Amino acid sequence: MNPFAPAAPIAHSASPVIVALDFPAEKDLLEFVARLEPGLCRLKIGKEIFTASGRHLVDKLTARGFDVFLDLKYHDIPNTVASACRVAADLGVWMVDMHASGGRRMMEAAREAVASLSQPPLLIGVTVLTSMSDAELAEIGLNDGAAAQVERLARLACDSGLDGVVCSALEAAQLKAALGESFRLVTPGIRLADAVADDQRRVMTPSAALQAGSDYLVIGRPITRAADPLATLAAIHAELGLA
Repeated sequence: MNPFAPAAPIAHSASPVIVALDFPAEKDLLEFVARLEPGLCRLKIGKEIFTASGRHLVDKLTARGFDVFLDLKYHDIPNTVASACRVAADLGVWMVDMHASGGRRMMEAAREAVASLSQPPLLIGVTVLTSMSDAELAEIGLNDGAAAQVERLARLACDSGLDGVVCSALEAAQLKAALGESFRLVTPGIRLADAVADDQRRVMTPSAALQAGSDYLVIGRPITRAADPLATLAAIHAELGLA
């Protein structure tokens, strides 16, 4: 058996909810995931847990029927990012992201690397991290604010063949109007109505984000720290009219 063969195709979830699995240990993550259902959410694996556990964690989650968003935010020379995207595709992930600030050649190389696949992952560009304020952007020479930088990078990602971008829900309406309904918007910084914002700056509730134009909602602590994660997911789906 080839250990690098693509995972078997799965039926993708209809849910817009992506649960951010920000766990430091695989054991805790898998215990939590056992309380979820693939039909009610997708899963996001970030740098911390992927560094700790590697590709076999993706295999375990896809084997349970979950769509996996591999959130490693690639940013490197075009050939390196293209190779990484092809490996991610071989893992059977549903979505993978890269910093749009890596430029056109990097993003076009990523698209070309997976273009011939029958089920390529969605390629998503990261625009401006939702933790960053306009003052912090100014410190790195971006003086026209988050909204302008997000649209600039989103247009470049779209022109380079990416499927969508990560953005704040506050920019979603602007980007849908500029880039069209088919360009997917992945929105972190989603908080339930009674939750605090934590370290995210540009946040919105699930229903408000979808109304603004977000396609996928990345939700972490409101679900992962809930006493009953399935009940929380059900409440989110009810709020979105999906129950």
